[in-house]
Amino acid sequence: MTQAHGADAAGVRVSAEGVPSWLEPVAALVRAVRPEQLSRFLPPDGEGRPSAVLILFGEGEQGPDLLLIERSAALRSHAGQPSFPGGALDPEDGDPEGEGPLRAALREAEEETGLDPAGVQVFGVLPRLYIPVSGFVVTPVMGWWRAPSPVSAVDPAETARVFRVPVADLTDPANRATLVHPSGFRGPAFLVDGALVWGFTAGLIDKILHYAGWERPWDTERVVPLGAA
Repeated sequence: MTQAHGADAAGVRVSAEGVPSWLEPVAALVRAVRPEQLSRFLPPDGEGRPSAVLILFGEGEQGPDLLLIERSAALRSHAGQPSFPGGALDPEDGDPEGEGPLRAALREAEEETGLDPAGVQVFGVLPRLYIPVSGFVVTPVMGWWRAPSPVSAVDPAETARVFRVPVADLTDPANRATLVHPSGFRGPAFLVDGALVWGFTAGLIDKILHYAGWERPWDTERVVPLGAA
């Protein structure tokens, strides 16, 4: 695996040094946020499969953005759902309590989108969270795409598409709603780039926007059913 900015023989180094000024509120929240502020689902002791996602901020033609993928409809878990790049830790990633999640997030992002990990600066790591429906214990790895590389779906059997969503679209009240799942689950949702972003991914985006001070007032009573996009 190509190592990220700041990496040496010991592995991937986490550093917020040199991130752009607009990203500093996110770097600050990473240092201060508590797990219970991000989700009510926290990892059970000794349970769950270690995994990681890469929350990658870049700067595209329309300003600051986030890299998302749309999972293949053929997958058994979270089929067809927009998400951050990521997946389960492999043995070669190393210790789940150490650098394993960092390596896994970069490796999975490279495998799913074709990005060059050498252009990614890991500037923080959020507390581990839990996804009850799949049993994953997820470490969100925060990245700054200081040297963007071309991205696209590497394996259509796993990834339907790769897209960059402007932060301005995510903060636009017109693109926000509360999703209602047939199971009764309710949570934040974003209708962006022809996709309905919901579940774990939307929940994290919602919290990041809130604690970074980027959130704009939106109609929480606006409800969309699953499959609206």
